[in-house]
Amino acid sequence: MASRADKLGRMVSLVKLQLRLSEWKLAQLRQQERSLQDEQEWLVGALNDGAPPAGSSSESIARRLNRTSVGARVVQAQAAQQLDQVRAENRRVKQLEEVAKAALAEKLRDAEKRSLEEITGINPAVRAWMPPPANRNKP
Repeated sequence: MASRADKLGRMVSLVKLQLRLSEWKLAQLRQQERSLQDEQEWLVGALNDGAPPAGSSSESIARRLNRTSVGARVVQAQAAQQLDQVRAENRRVKQLEEVAKAALAEKLRDAEKRSLEEITGINPAVRAWMPPPANRNKP
């Protein structure tokens, strides 16, 4: 059976992968947010020029700008929520790493203790079954 330290190590790996996925999602949202802002700037510029691009009217550009603005606000809200999730997962990773580190240290102490017991030939389980040494000073 796998030890507690091994299990915690695997959990840390999985949580780190989840964190990387959340960071990737946040990066995607930030990129989408930048794209929408660029589109908004272009649309505002097109409206301010007074001469809309060929095949577009001022009204259609204004509607498109409105949709883009709404989309940008939605993406900003999603990005803020994703940022909160990334921060929470980052805290969770750090906490799990500390727990895993403590469990690994305990595992190493136990292994060292067993090794010392093997070297000295004294096993606590065997010692419990053995009678106490006779006291030679008794008359």
